[in-house]
Amino acid sequence: MNRSRLQHLLGVMSLSLLAACGGGGGGDAPAAAPTPSLALVAGSMGSSERVGGSGSADGIGAGARFNTPWGVATDSAGNVYVAERNNHTIRKITPAGVVTTLAGAAGLTGSADATGAAARFDEPLGIATDSGGNVYVADPFNQTIRKVTPAGVVTTLAGTAGQIGSTDGAGAAARFYGPAGVAADSAGNLYVVEFDNHTVRKITPAGVVTTLAGTAGQPGSADAAGAAARFNNPNGVATDSAGNVYVSDWGNQTIRKITPAGLVTTLAGTAGQAGSTDASGAAARFNRPLGIAIDGAGNAYVAEDGNHTLRKITPLGVVTTLAGTAGQAGSVDAAGAAARFNSPIGAAVDSAGNIYVTDALTHTLRKVTPAGVVTTLAGAQPQFGSTDGVGAAARFNVPRGIATDSAGNVYVSERFNHTLRKTTPAGVVTTLAGTAGRRGSADATGAAAGFDEPLGIATDSAGNLYVAEPFNQTIRKITPAGVVTTLAGTAGQLGSADASGAAARFHGPADVATDSAGNVYVVEFDNHTVRKITPAGVVTTLAGTAGQPGSADATGAAARLRNPNGVATDSAGNVYVSDWGNQTIRKITPTGVVTTLAGTAGQRGSTDASGAAARFNRPLGIATDDAGNVYVADSENHTIRKITPAGAVTTVVGVAGQSGFAPGALPGLLPTPHGVAVNGTSLYMSALDGVAMVTHRP
Repeated sequence: MNRSRLQHLLGVMSLSLLAACGGGGGGDAPAAAPTPSLALVAGSMGSSERVGGSGSADGIGAGARFNTPWGVATDSAGNVYVAERNNHTIRKITPAGVVTTLAGAAGLTGSADATGAAARFDEPLGIATDSGGNVYVADPFNQTIRKVTPAGVVTTLAGTAGQIGSTDGAGAAARFYGPAGVAADSAGNLYVVEFDNHTVRKITPAGVVTTLAGTAGQPGSADAAGAAARFNNPNGVATDSAGNVYVSDWGNQTIRKITPAGLVTTLAGTAGQAGSTDASGAAARFNRPLGIAIDGAGNAYVAEDGNHTLRKITPLGVVTTLAGTAGQAGSVDAAGAAARFNSPIGAAVDSAGNIYVTDALTHTLRKVTPAGVVTTLAGAQPQFGSTDGVGAAARFNVPRGIATDSAGNVYVSERFNHTLRKTTPAGVVTTLAGTAGRRGSADATGAAAGFDEPLGIATDSAGNLYVAEPFNQTIRKITPAGVVTTLAGTAGQLGSADASGAAARFHGPADVATDSAGNVYVVEFDNHTVRKITPAGVVTTLAGTAGQPGSADATGAAARLRNPNGVATDSAGNVYVSDWGNQTIRKITPTGVVTTLAGTAGQRGSTDASGAAARFNRPLGIATDDAGNVYVADSENHTIRKITPAGAVTTVVGVAGQSGFAPGALPGLLPTPHGVAVNGTSLYMSALDGVAMVTHRP
């Protein structure tokens, strides 16, 4: 699953504060309307007590701030360049650790060719440099490859912003779909891996684009030449001095090698086999390899998001772990296995053999010596963790889904702790199921159960909890006693099969919702569909067609969605979907008729208006209230939006473009909300490391 997608929030408030938020009048005068108030429920939620964390500050070393640093590259002078996904900027770090912003402006998205802060990117990912000091950027949501000169002048080298496809051609005539990584060779050619086209492209210095390996729209894992080769969501790319190209084949869990003639082989790992085994060739195992870099001796270094490690591969395919310990997330500067990373994403090597790693969820840039000694070069980590406690004493690691029950308990799925947490009305946080830092797919009770980055969650009237697990490709069920079973799908088996229980197949289930009849609804990020599961576990497709992204209002299989990410239901049996890839909110009737409630496909922004005139920016979680209003976690706007049954959109919490946490009177500030839930008059939100609540929701 392309998980672009996400990260941030949590906190706890006292009963006395709850009571104080109420209003009232005296005598025969009408009661004053209660004043909505934003408060922390549990965790740190970017609070003022927190040290470090995400942001966008130029400075020296730990005084700088990043927001989800992704790609990383070095130049011959020892400078390091970072593509900042959630700040939409390109940063430069000198050998002395001085951080400046080379191009783009924090929090402002778009596709503007200009100089410095006037330029615009849209979640830039991969980054590379050439011998002339130019920086090249894979701009995946603009579907383009950008060039930045040493003076910060930004131009579009290939592709056209907003135009998806797979066309070989020159400059603006070329088309890409999800360019994720970019690398340069000594001759000035660029190589681009396309996450959504499953291909590797080549761009000459003149901007002519050809397809080096793979066939657009044909995922798989075939070692062959050119178009006959197959990849599955490739995500990182690097070159060596001999002109070979190396690819981290994220969806296959392998590292591939492509000769200058286009012959593809598998250097290490086995397709479809995830793990963390140090061994040679096919016997080695990886877990979501992302960034890749090659040193002067031909060794490859791989940043492993899933294992939280940095791996080394010799030219003969011998794999070892250079730094970090598989399954142990954190931020520890130390040597070898004692070091800790939290979702290392990008990797680059300098002329001295040092490796630079973007550590996405600590929002830092790390440096690793050839001997495996890890230090933090720039940025400061937030207070992630997995501590059960009361209120602000609790710690979370990217809570994603959020749901409530009739007793007022709040449940959170913790993406990077691989757990399900429960918070009582008094703010007491406990772990309901799973063990922090341990991934898996074990049906068991409590801590013995295993999850793999659980995302969306929902509760039913009996207090059961349902969990969408995109990397296990399953829907799980948890009883109030913490007993975990698999309701539908089989761990590790992806597809799109309508069937019962374990025979059903999913691809990237991102969120779940329940209705009063006990049915469960699932949105599939990678299949672009909405599925329905009966209480007996029978799975059918309610809307969309697997593998057919788009934005068509129609009935059932004729409808089109693009990377749907959130789902909710109302009392009438309607289903609401945050159509993340289209930037819209969709409505599906019980008979499968799909319409667009608000927003316009492909148009990002933050406009409060009605219907198609409204604008959203990466909508994620979604919830409904008894009056038929819809609440949306508008993640990249850092806001909560409200949509009336007639489609009128207003911003009710947060300020568009301003990330942070400011409790008290609304609008307040939020840091990239992921999930939203309604319980009575309260509104709950989850984000990077906490949970917040609005009393007397607007």
